[in-house]
Parts: sequence; structure tokens; C-alpha cells
Amino acid sequence: MAFGGFNQGNQNAPMAEINMIPLIDVMLVLLVIFIITAPLLTHAVKIDLPKASSTPNMTRPEHVAISIDGAGAVFWNGERTDRAGLRARLASASKISPQPELHLRADKATPYQAVAEVMADSARAGLTRIGFVAIPDGR
Repeated sequence: MAFGGFNQGNQNAPMAEINMIPLIDVMLVLLVIFIITAPLLTHAVKIDLPKASSTPNMTRPEHVAISIDGAGAVFWNGERTDRAGLRARLASASKISPQPELHLRADKATPYQAVAEVMADSARAGLTRIGFVAIPDGR
């Protein structure tokens, strides 16, 4: 180990450099230990599983089209309904498993109050899957 230098003057001054060799040695020893022990940590049992193909049974939930015209009238799948009827239908739809998706279509001139009321009623009924339907610009 290097405890001194070629400089013979001022022998009592503290050494201000770090010896990196022991740090590198420790790092290399740890690296070797990890390389050796890493394969031993996997406890996998080698088995030959049978192969089978099947298609998953995906039940797609139905969707309910709720439309609101410019005057604020609400339509359930094309059938006009009032707010009490809408609440009753939303409550019955929330009990279906899987829950249907609500596709909400609103006219450009529809007041936001009407849209917010429909969304609040559906949230109170427990329906969480609501989508807004719009016509793309290209049409």
C-alpha cells in the first residue's frame, strides 16, 4: 500500500487522495458472487404442458343509444321518454350483467344542462360506461 510519496518534505500532512484499488476489488468479488448465485435462485420445475387451442367466450355487452335533441327531449333507443322513465330504464339496465354501454348522442343545439342531467342520472343508477357519439368531420 502506498502510504507515502517521493516528496520528502512536509511528512505530517494528511493524504488527500482515495485509493480506488480496494473498492474495485470488492466490486469484482461481488460481481462474481452474483454471477454464480443467480442461476441457483430460479426454482422452476421443468414440465411438458399439453397444448390445446380454444377461442375465448367473449360476451359483448349490448349498448343503449340515448339521444337528446335540440329541445332537450330524451330518446331511449329511438323511443321518446321522460326523465322519470329514463331513470327507471337506467336502473333496470344497471342490473344487467354485463352492464350495457351507453352511447350518448346530443344535438349541437342541445343545452348542456340536459346532457349533464342524463349523465348524472346514469351515474346515480350505477352505469359507468358512457360514450359520446359524434359524426367525423369528413362526412
